[in-house]
Amino acid sequence: MSNGIDIRASLPTDREALEVLYPAAFPDEDLIPLLRALLDEEDGVFSFVAISDGKLVGHIALTMCGIAGRSEKVGLLGPLAVSPHFQRQGIGGALIQEGLDHLKSEGATQAHVLGDPAYYGRFGFEPDSNVSPPYDLPQEWKTAWQSISLHGVKPDFDGTLSVPKPWRQPTLWAP
Repeated sequence: MSNGIDIRASLPTDREALEVLYPAAFPDEDLIPLLRALLDEEDGVFSFVAISDGKLVGHIALTMCGIAGRSEKVGLLGPLAVSPHFQRQGIGGALIQEGLDHLKSEGATQAHVLGDPAYYGRFGFEPDSNVSPPYDLPQEWKTAWQSISLHGVKPDFDGTLSVPKPWRQPTLWAP
């Protein structure tokens, strides 16, 4: 990436900086337990960081998932954080693109996210009513459940997202 920002796979030595980044980016949310659980997963979790002048300024985690009763592999994007001083500079978008490219290379057909439709819509995510999240969402969050095809054609399947243990916490899916 230009502007002196490099994106690379995260390293175990990045954990301390990640545990500073998330509270700074999301002062009203405690994403540290989820972040730790994802980083401790042995398989199927991918983690990328954005570095500026040797300092970690952004992060994205992606999880390989399935659809209950189906063979397709899909990804779940999140969490995503950018240091408040580096927001609105394209870092989040670059991390998303890196993550989506990686999911595609791992055989995922689609990626899902529970997030702000105005933000994720800029990258091609659209509300998804075919694949349900693993827990019921509050009505006001229904449009926040979104997906993007990783191969240009919307997959023709439906079902419920099957997630690994770190994501099996109902509190992550409702206030």
